Amino acid sequence: MAKDPSDDRLVIRNVEFLGGMAERHGWRPESSLPEVAFAGRSNVGKSSLLNSLVRRKSFARVSRTPGRTREINFFRINNTFVLVDLPGYGYARVSKEKKAQWRPLIESYLRRTTQLRGIVLLLDIRREPSDDDRAMLDFLAEMEVPTIVALTKMDKLTKAAAIKQAADISRALALASEQVIPFSAQTGEGRIELLEAITELVEAVPEAEAQ
Repeated sequence: MAKDPSDDRLVIRNVEFLGGMAERHGWRPESSLPEVAFAGRSNVGKSSLLNSLVRRKSFARVSRTPGRTREINFFRINNTFVLVDLPGYGYARVSKEKKAQWRPLIESYLRRTTQLRGIVLLLDIRREPSDDDRAMLDFLAEMEVPTIVALTKMDKLTKAAAIKQAADISRALALASEQVIPFSAQTGEGRIELLEAITELVEAVPEAEAQ
């Protein structure tokens, strides 16, 4: 059953920027709160999605030049969990040297963060998943990290086309339908569903604690 959009858990009242991690073994905020990270290609619309999700226009700067975010940024949300914005990957114009820096940074975060509850992986609903997208999904599966796939820019398609594309992408990547959430930063469609999924990740008891 769908949750009431007025559900108090889904209302984002407080957002606090904690800082950025720029190096593989560099500084990161000390926190025992659950973390949910967001990842995706540099031109997938991650900043727009995050701004829409927390309803703060300048929460994540929307850059006209994809691939410029070079740090892992941490934000405390409602004093209940930490939202982690990972650098975008796969932008063709970014130098191989920069890609070589970002991949170890992202992998180090994913491997070393014990409080990570899950990943929201963004894919452009209009595009076939790239090799980079498939590699990220494979890596997350290997790490056994719960993954939600947000299909961005659904407003660029008709409703029927968006439904078909979501089904095609789910089938191509062997994803369960409940893992895939079409999303539009322009219309807000999918926002409540994505917040519900994030809330479930945050509130889930880790297997290590459940045993």
